[in-house]
Amino acid sequence: MTTAPEKTEKAQVQARVQIRLSPDTWLTVCELRALLPGRGVAALLPGGDQVALFRDRTGALYAIDNRDPFGGAAVLSRGLTGTHRGRPFVASPLLKQRYDLQSGRCLDEEGVGVRVYDVRAA
Repeated sequence: MTTAPEKTEKAQVQARVQIRLSPDTWLTVCELRALLPGRGVAALLPGGDQVALFRDRTGALYAIDNRDPFGGAAVLSRGLTGTHRGRPFVASPLLKQRYDLQSGRCLDEEGVGVRVYDVRAA
């Protein structure tokens, strides 16, 4: 007999992270276990763009464009994560601008932001 914690662990091992590309299209980008809390992972999208994926300590998932709007490099997945006023963010490893992981808005420069994707574990 499998216990509840064993079922949960097995489900997490088998779970895949998906992002929404269109209203009816979800793309599997990685395994859930590849997302360690506080660390980012980059995934290549059809067409050559990249997405930066994050998982926080509560298990919440976030997906934003990986390209830093200031430096132009695809590096946001390598940024440091944290919270500001209760909202999760990632700080770019280039010039340290912080991007809200829920809205994509730059917390340090008005009018700048990155694309946010709907994300789920399936």
